[in-house]
Amino acid sequence: MARRNNLYLVANMADLQPCPLKTDPSSSCPSDGRWQFNTNVVFRSDGLLVARYHKNNLYLFEPHFDTPPQPEIITFDTPFAGRFGLMICFDILFHKPTVALVEKGVRQLIFPTAWMNLLPLLDSVQFQQAFSLGANVTLLAANLRKDQYNMRGSGIYTPFSATYHHAQKGDPEEGRLLVARVPVLDPLWVGQSVTTEEGLVRSESTSSTATDSGVCHQESCSDSPPPETASLVPPSSATFISSIDHDPFTFVLLNETEGKVNVCNGTFCCHLQYRRLPQGDSKELYALGAFAGTHTMDGRYALQVCALVRCAGLDASSCGQEVEEAESKMDFLLEGKFGSRYVYPSVLASKMVLEQPEHLETAADGRVTMKHSNMTGGLVTACLYGRMYHLDNE
Repeated sequence: MARRNNLYLVANMADLQPCPLKTDPSSSCPSDGRWQFNTNVVFRSDGLLVARYHKNNLYLFEPHFDTPPQPEIITFDTPFAGRFGLMICFDILFHKPTVALVEKGVRQLIFPTAWMNLLPLLDSVQFQQAFSLGANVTLLAANLRKDQYNMRGSGIYTPFSATYHHAQKGDPEEGRLLVARVPVLDPLWVGQSVTTEEGLVRSESTSSTATDSGVCHQESCSDSPPPETASLVPPSSATFISSIDHDPFTFVLLNETEGKVNVCNGTFCCHLQYRRLPQGDSKELYALGAFAGTHTMDGRYALQVCALVRCAGLDASSCGQEVEEAESKMDFLLEGKFGSRYVYPSVLASKMVLEQPEHLETAADGRVTMKHSNMTGGLVTACLYGRMYHLDNE
């Protein structure tokens, strides 16, 4: 296929490999003397196999696959866009191989997946775009389509754009080809400059008091005073605990049309400044949640999360449950002070529509600010999803 169509082809498959059961009994070799790996293979345009990657982070439903003896960091080069890195599905949530690739300077990642959508924080296209924005990379994501397991949603993402498709429940189960022209982000590729890309306003300030003046080119974030930080404002009083994917978030309700609220989970605090724009007679409940701790359901990894969510009903106990639609639009500034520089931002609107945050700022003290307004649809989730990779094994 690659040779006939003169293209580079990445395919996901199972790979069977012999292992040293007799020569090295202490190895992770299964009793039948064979490893079976969840694998990406890469063929270049003349049909030659040029790369192979074995998945490092297996999900709960992969007992038939083995973890490779050592994590693999695999890249391949192309003549049209430079270097690409390989990962598979659950890998995207872990340091190796995903962040290890980014730390090596790989800015273009390929991501076959069988992703089970998990609202309100981990819908497929939501986290695909969030990772692209947070890691400042191009992500080519191809998801399996299987409604039985709530698997759907693929896309081509850059820090400036998103081309994606998210089928709705009940749609015919068929694939869709996505095509997009994207900038080359490989810093070693001498083909073109990407510094002229427009779209997301991003600022990385070197001090905790630096503003983004001189960076913004949108009225909504020019000449505005620096926002109050969560650490300076006491948490709002009426907090309650509710779960998101079995993690106990501390929440506070948004009871006004506009205002400022703060919520802390332990010493980790989130700050929200908002103006709600209800549509028609709709009654919807929103809450700001914070979580800092180790997620333990279907995998173990450390998090710090600030999440503005539409609750499933009008009772506080419904906050954090899955919701796919919303009518209320929101202008907001969401901020948290994170203990990691790996924070993945997302804004998900009604019916799985992605919104590109209009402004992101990361300060040297760990403070991350996301600002957005003029939404095209009702707000389902706005999230800053911080991954504390260094705490995963504690």
